This record gives sequence, C-alpha cells and structure tokens, in this order.
Amino acid sequence: MTDGPAVDTRPTKIMYVAEATAHGGREGYVTSHDGQLDLRVAMPPQLGGDGNGTNPEQLFAAGYSSCFHNALILVGNREGYDLTGSTVSAKVGIGPNKQRGYGLAVALSVSLPVLDPGLATKLVDAAHEVCPYSNATRGNIDVTILLG
Repeated sequence: MTDGPAVDTRPTKIMYVAEATAHGGREGYVTSHDGQLDLRVAMPPQLGGDGNGTNPEQLFAAGYSSCFHNALILVGNREGYDLTGSTVSAKVGIGPNKQRGYGLAVALSVSLPVLDPGLATKLVDAAHEVCPYSNATRGNIDVTILLG
C-alpha cells in the first residue's frame, strides 16, 4: 500500500524569519537576532552533561507544542469551537539511529477537556495537517499524538 503522491507543504510566501546563533554547540549559549533569546545550553545528565542549562530538545519541544497548540486553536475556531483550557505538551526524545548518527522522536499530549473524544480526534488530525512543525517532521521523525 502506498501513501499516494507527496504533498508539497513548502511555504508559497515567507512571512517571518527567525534567526538564532549557537555559540559553543551543546555546551555554550544561544541567542536570537532580536535579543529575545539569550540562553545557556548544556548537555543533559542522561547524555553525559551537567544539565546546567536548556538543550535543543527542550527548545524543540517548546516550539512544537506551542505551534501545534496554535494550529489546534486555529482549526477549532474555524469549526466554531472555543478551545479555552486546552493544552499541548511535547516530549522530544533523542537517541542513536541506524546510520551512526542521532535521531529524534516526538510525543504530543493534547488535552481538550470540553470536547467529546470523536470531535477532539477530528480537530487534532486537522491541526496535524496545518501545523508547520508537523509538516516539517512528517516522514522524518516519529510523531505520536496522545489525546487525553
């Protein structure tokens, strides 16, 4: 069974560009061009570091969860639903892959306490099609969505 032709999810127009610079890799700091980010980064203890700073996986989890939640609110609003009180949490795992490099896996936990499970699933599926992070990771990273 095939998935059919690939869907082109590239932007047709760039509306915003984020710019950040890493200094020192995983044992240094990151800054954004506009000064909104200025964070120490450190390897987590599970990867041999001291954990005395944030790390790329935490930053990716923060970005993906906020982006997915916004996509969920957008599709909810389009369908006439107020998703006040909803949340999205992301867990980003890192580990070795078969190509002697490293890969990521993502688990998104979505809470839609005011909706029945069928409707919640429909909105989550639609958000997964809209979210730029979901579009960027589709086919590259295992993304599991848990509805609770």
